[in-house]
Amino acid sequence: MDRADFAARIDHTVLGPETTLADARRVVGEAAEYGMNACVPPCYVGEVVDDAPDVTVVTVIGFPHGQHDPAVKREEAVAAWDDGADELDVVLNVGRLRGGEDDAVIDELAELVAAVPVPVKVIVEAPLLTDAETRRAGEAAVEADADYLKTGTGFSGPATAADVTLLADYLPVKASGGIGTCAEARAMLEAGAERIGASAGVALVEGFDGAVS
Repeated sequence: MDRADFAARIDHTVLGPETTLADARRVVGEAAEYGMNACVPPCYVGEVVDDAPDVTVVTVIGFPHGQHDPAVKREEAVAAWDDGADELDVVLNVGRLRGGEDDAVIDELAELVAAVPVPVKVIVEAPLLTDAETRRAGEAAVEADADYLKTGTGFSGPATAADVTLLADYLPVKASGGIGTCAEARAMLEAGAERIGASAGVALVEGFDGAVS
């Protein structure tokens, strides 16, 4: 894997509650400069998509807790697509899953996936789940015809190689949460991740040493 391939796997991210439009524009600009994707809050998608037409713009839905009404999440997804988002990272309703309401989780995700023609990643919040619950989340995402699984929002704990390996049994995985160095990103990729979500995208690319297999 060369530096360009490595950079293309990174979703350079800014999603904190204090994120400004200037922050979102900066991240998109850095993504363009370094060959990364950009992940920004949905309120800014329509304002930044034209800043760098070649950058894949990712945004989040139902963020950060996933407990929006399903219809609201679906409309948020459609609005983000209308604004120009290329991919959507949707937070699964962890409470429904942990309560054993798997059918409700699947129905919500399936309706959202069907409502947009762009790739949907399901954020499972693995740091909050047992391995058995994480597997059920993976199964739900497959049933809903999602495109990716994402380890977490980053607010509930860091991504782990073990979670990546487990989730990779179901769909391609985006590892997100606490990935601040090239060595940490390398560990996730070697565990089976296809994408990396990180606010430290620039540092990751600048630290690339060609050692990722």
